[in-house]
Amino acid sequence: MNDDLDNADSVTNTDSTGSADPTGGDNPTGTWHITEMEMWGEDYLHRETQAYIQIGEDGLGDFQFGLVSGSIDGYVEDMGTEPRFTFTWEGRDEMHPVSGGGWLRPEGDGEAEGMIKIHRGDRSRLKARRPPQQ
Repeated sequence: MNDDLDNADSVTNTDSTGSADPTGGDNPTGTWHITEMEMWGEDYLHRETQAYIQIGEDGLGDFQFGLVSGSIDGYVEDMGTEPRFTFTWEGRDEMHPVSGGGWLRPEGDGEAEGMIKIHRGDRSRLKARRPPQQ
């Protein structure tokens, strides 16, 4: 295993001062409610629960939209001025095993955009929002 990887175990971005961004501006960790997907309508999107993506500090997490759910394994990828959280996933579509990949890019103000791809299947852009503070 290569120990020279850029801190693949942490997904917390830092600002120009080197401190973690607690407001979630560029930090992908936490829960995101999926509010829109280009391939599926709102009726399917929230069929069983509020559609979401949840990302932990270790880059692991989970998601669900409609009848598709899965476990995420990812990292922050430097895409020039706009870093994004890139991930692979495995899970289920109804009762069938599926896998795929995707990405999520926080845009500030609690908003994010991304994409989820099902291996050998559909691919959909998405919009997400941090849930209101409780």
